[in-house]
Amino acid sequence: MAGKGEAAIDLEAEYNNRARVPDHQAVMLRWRDASGAARAAWPPLEIAYGPGEREVMDLFSAGDDAPVAVFLHGGYWQALDRSWFSGLAPALLARGVSLAIPSYDLAPAVRLGRILGQVRAAADAVRARTGARPAVFGHSAGGHMAACLLSEGRASAAVAISGVFDLAPLIPTSLNIALRLDQAEAAALSPIHWPVPDGSTPGGTVLDCVVGADESPEFLRQSKMMADLWGARGVETRYEALPGLNHFTVLDPFFDKDSALVKRIADLARPPG
Repeated sequence: MAGKGEAAIDLEAEYNNRARVPDHQAVMLRWRDASGAARAAWPPLEIAYGPGEREVMDLFSAGDDAPVAVFLHGGYWQALDRSWFSGLAPALLARGVSLAIPSYDLAPAVRLGRILGQVRAAADAVRARTGARPAVFGHSAGGHMAACLLSEGRASAAVAISGVFDLAPLIPTSLNIALRLDQAEAAALSPIHWPVPDGSTPGGTVLDCVVGADESPEFLRQSKMMADLWGARGVETRYEALPGLNHFTVLDPFFDKDSALVKRIADLARPPG
């Protein structure tokens, strides 16, 4: 909230990324093209993690004993599915890491709490299959959910890309038409208010908050705030604003097997020792 003498923040402009990035459709078409090529070259195994039509994940396998990372897609919990992001798999496969990408139900058909329950089930299904908690990374809404899974001990580490960790600013925006968040629900589902993972929590204690340097001030603030908040409470956190990248192009480095960020995901996915 703006203080006395401060200009009010235009939350619609800050959080409506499709309006903010006019060429977002061209970037998303690149995602779709890369996904088609990846699925043709490395057909994924489809694994149901629940009874629902969208409770399915694609597993791109690097081998029976390979570590597994889980990617949680964005779309403000109201758009897209796993088929858009298969193009992320080749870079990790080249580093010997399998990739699981779940779909989940979307608002307004379900509420955000239900979606969180589904990604929990997906992460738990990966753990049941491999015997280890997966490293989780996610974009936008997926960044929010990656942090949630880390807080709950369901992930060995999390990389949140352009995440929203405090949901309250979404309430007055058009994005909330489908989400239907009120103040109480937004607070309850915001990981800034959740317990931090620590030595007494099974799972991991590493959270990277990555954001495009050309994103809105609010997205920069959210990632920096989350890294600072959990870092001050004992989590190993890292904040990075990637130069020249916006809310959509921020995923570009994750398609490149030689990028530092793909190496980071691969390193986090491997068990220590």
